[in-house]
Amino acid sequence: ESRTRQQEMIRTAILALLVGSASAFQAGVVPTTSGMRLRAATASSAPRTARRSLAISPRMAFDMEAMIQKSKDERLEHLEKQAMDSIKVAAENHDFAVFPNAMIAGDCVITDLCARLGYLKDGKVKIMVVDTFHLFPETMEFLKELEEHYGFKAEVFQAEGCADKAEYDSKYGADLWKEDVEQYDKVCKVEPFQRGLKTLKTDIMLNGRRRDHGDERAYIDLYENAPIGGGMAKVNPLAYWTFEDCFDYIAKYKIPIHPLHAKGYPSIGDAKDTIPIPEDGSVRFVDYKFEGKKSEWLDYNSERKGRFVGLANKDGSTKTECGIHVAGAEQTFDRDLWVEGSAVAELSKAEAEKLPKGKEDAVVVVYAPWCQFCQALEPAYEELAKELDVKVYKYRGDEDREFVKASYNTNSFPTINVVKGGKVTKYESEDRDVKSMKAFVEKSLKVAA
Repeated sequence: ESRTRQQEMIRTAILALLVGSASAFQAGVVPTTSGMRLRAATASSAPRTARRSLAISPRMAFDMEAMIQKSKDERLEHLEKQAMDSIKVAAENHDFAVFPNAMIAGDCVITDLCARLGYLKDGKVKIMVVDTFHLFPETMEFLKELEEHYGFKAEVFQAEGCADKAEYDSKYGADLWKEDVEQYDKVCKVEPFQRGLKTLKTDIMLNGRRRDHGDERAYIDLYENAPIGGGMAKVNPLAYWTFEDCFDYIAKYKIPIHPLHAKGYPSIGDAKDTIPIPEDGSVRFVDYKFEGKKSEWLDYNSERKGRFVGLANKDGSTKTECGIHVAGAEQTFDRDLWVEGSAVAELSKAEAEKLPKGKEDAVVVVYAPWCQFCQALEPAYEELAKELDVKVYKYRGDEDREFVKASYNTNSFPTINVVKGGKVTKYESEDRDVKSMKAFVEKSLKVAA
């Protein structure tokens, strides 16, 4: 009889557990095996008179969604503090902290963090913007909105010597990005970027790179020593954030963000090679909420899927970086070629106009200092100048394209010409060694004579 009563009690306890589990699932609550073991252990150790009540007592409710949100809130709070601390390190321990701002989601987060610390109004962090002349119209308009909202004035840098797109097209050509995307990056991004850092005397730079951007950035840390600009340090306040963290912050504080996020663009760059993701614009961030399948934007390495579309590097690989953060970008592109002490003489515009009309025999290279092929030519052309008996000149053509095209056979850089008796003869070969160029010059001068 005692054994029968004990078996009945066990069946009652099991039934209570099953009923409790079903109720928990209906309420959206998940029971745990550890909880079952705890109750079983308690029941077995409790006095016999209390066992029945312990066996059928209801389990404490567990709100999964609330716990997930609590965890996300705690994570974001930690990331905020970490990011703000890193910005403080930059601003309080350096004289000229600069934040190059592209006005994408992460950059808007950093802008807001800097403002919360008071660094935008007191100037401890300066905002720098590179206008490539190929941005979406909304981008520079959004910059005005940010300036008004946060009370700062950005330092804007553009292609050297160009006040607007018309001047850029005249000087560099409207299709430079199609003809040579690496040179386009140097002219419109890298050179203005580096000139901006130098102009602002930058001794530490903030930027919005994150590990979840992809393989190229997968191991970046909060602080870096980088050779950009000559040994300058970098701080990456969002290094350990995800793209979702950025939008969680944006929604939490209702901060200003680029209007194109509401039109399906996860990231915003040049209008010529940036598209929505997916292309139908079905995923958007509107009124601080996602519409559509947000994983299209938030999956690892997905933020920039819509950037650099249709562009490839010279080696044929898909382009994934703008040129500012790639290896080699620390080199300076503001130096001229064949400078003081060179055997190559510089032609002024007036001299370049007169040379073909005069009696002087000469060799002239039309060049652009940012062009990698011109840079590669520098030592050989210098040696050529030393070996020839005629004058060897250089003329910077990227700032005077119409003239050099009409007068010096120039459609690309470098272009080498021999001038004799009013005739300008172009060196067509790609062999730019001293021997080959010297043979061409001597033959051209002989024929012309």
